[in-house]
Amino acid sequence: MKPKGEELEKAKRNAALEAVKHVENGFVIGLGSGSTVAYAAEEIGRRIKSESLNVKAVPTSYQALMLAVKNSIPVTTLDENPTLDLTIDGADQIDKNLDLIKGMGGALTREKVVAAASKKLIIIADWRKKTLKLGENGQPVPIEVLPFAAALVIRRISTLGGKARVREGSGKVGPVITDNGNFIIDADFGPIENPAELERKLKAVPGIVETGLFIGMTDIAYIGSPSGVEKLERKK
Repeated sequence: MKPKGEELEKAKRNAALEAVKHVENGFVIGLGSGSTVAYAAEEIGRRIKSESLNVKAVPTSYQALMLAVKNSIPVTTLDENPTLDLTIDGADQIDKNLDLIKGMGGALTREKVVAAASKKLIIIADWRKKTLKLGENGQPVPIEVLPFAAALVIRRISTLGGKARVREGSGKVGPVITDNGNFIIDADFGPIENPAELERKLKAVPGIVETGLFIGMTDIAYIGSPSGVEKLERKK
C-alpha cells in the first residue's frame, strides 16, 4: 500500500529537522539535492532568520542553488572553501552499512565531490529508501558518462552483468543532460552483492565520469517516518 502524501512529507521533514541540528554557527556546508533536502534548506533558512545563524552553503546542483536562494542561505564555492564542515544530502537507497545509491536527480558527480570535501556526510531519507542490499526492487545505479563514450559504457556494463540505458528526458526529446554537460546511464544490476567491487570495476571503464554508488562515505543517516526518526551511525 502506498503511503499517503502527507505521511511521506512528514517523514522527510522529520529526518531533515534532525540533520539540521548538526549545523553550527560559522559552518560552511554542502547542500544536496532532492525533495527531502528541501526541508533541510527551509529549516536552515528559518534558523538564519530567527537565530542569526551564520552559515554558507556549497550547492551540489542548480536545484540546490535555487533552494539556497529561496531560503536566503548565502552560497559559496569549493574554490573559496575547499573543506566543508558537513554536507546534508538525500539518497535513493541506503543499506545497513550506510552505503548508498544516489543520482536519480542527475547530480551524483557534484554530490560526490561535495561529500568528499566534507568532514561529515549526513544523509536524510524516508523509510522507503532503506534496503537490505543496494539494487533491490529494480533500483538502478545512475552513472554519469561522457556523451562520446555512451555506447562503449553500455557495452562494458553488460559484461559486468548490468542492463543499461541512457536516461531520456521528460518534457523534452532526447537524453537527460547533467549540470556538467554529460549523459546519465541507468544500470540495473539487481541486488548488488559487493558494491565496493562494482564501484571499482565501473570506475575503470573509460568515459565514466562518476557512479551513483557512494561507498564508505556516510557518517550519519536519519531515516524518517511519520512518527519519528531512526538514527544510523557508521561504526568507527
